[in-house]
Amino acid sequence: MKVKPDSAVPSACVDAEGAKDVAMQVLIGPDDGSRAIIMRLFTVAPGGHTPYHTHDFEHLVRVQAGRGVLIDAAGEKRELSVGQNVFVAPNEKHQFANPFGEPFQFTCTILNPERS
Repeated sequence: MKVKPDSAVPSACVDAEGAKDVAMQVLIGPDDGSRAIIMRLFTVAPGGHTPYHTHDFEHLVRVQAGRGVLIDAAGEKRELSVGQNVFVAPNEKHQFANPFGEPFQFTCTILNPERS
């Protein structure tokens, strides 16, 4: 078993094409002995957003702090706030954005794409 605080995890700028003012921390992953699952914490600064993208794996999202907007494949926007959860299916186009004045944080849990 492993327990560690978010504050012990380094943060890295997300430099993917289409991302703006997004940082990510890998809270639990392969370095912690979790070969199958990865839990990440994203922080989207005011005015920032993740890429508008798809990928071939599902993921689970939980809003941890602030407010944000989820944009779906049809361009429909849904406001998200603390305590809400999102399931994103494989190949479902999506984007998380922060049009508000405070940081927006959410965890994103995925299967490790490099799992064996």
